[in-house]
Amino acid sequence: MFESASDFLARDQHTGPACVIVDVRMPGLNGIELQKTLIQRRREEQIIFITGHGDVPMCAQAMKAGAVDFLPKPFRADRLLQCVERALARSVDERSRTAEKNKARQLLDLLTPREFEVMQLVIMGMLNKQIAAELHTAEKTIKVHRGRVMQKLGVTSVADLVRLSERAGVFRARKPA
Repeated sequence: MFESASDFLARDQHTGPACVIVDVRMPGLNGIELQKTLIQRRREEQIIFITGHGDVPMCAQAMKAGAVDFLPKPFRADRLLQCVERALARSVDERSRTAEKNKARQLLDLLTPREFEVMQLVIMGMLNKQIAAELHTAEKTIKVHRGRVMQKLGVTSVADLVRLSERAGVFRARKPA
């Protein structure tokens, strides 16, 4: 338990699944401000709000920002425990997705800027000769870049390349006009 939201933010982030139970009214930063700060700092703690002073717009704001639940006081202990279980399960899932994304991004970081550019055009479905024309280079050069991309990323098909880029959060660029 922490005296204030500032005290909570001053400590290092927990490395495992995490759930934070906050009241809307707290000394210093209130619960909504704490949630905003956690989002800005890209912290992954899941939040459950409890309050005796909430209203529908406040609840909607908290939920839209990713809160697991918004419990009005008084609440039953078993209801809070259900919320905590759901929050911890969500935390595990979120951490797993983040780990996969980071691993995929680390792989993409192995690519040179030109290889990354070629990869983006490949996942758009362009053929080697189309990529060569787009990048004003020889088709043979594109084949070399494409081969290096596949080798560095450890993939054997365009479908695997697309899945890896999606895990990394690399969105397909629009096909150039």
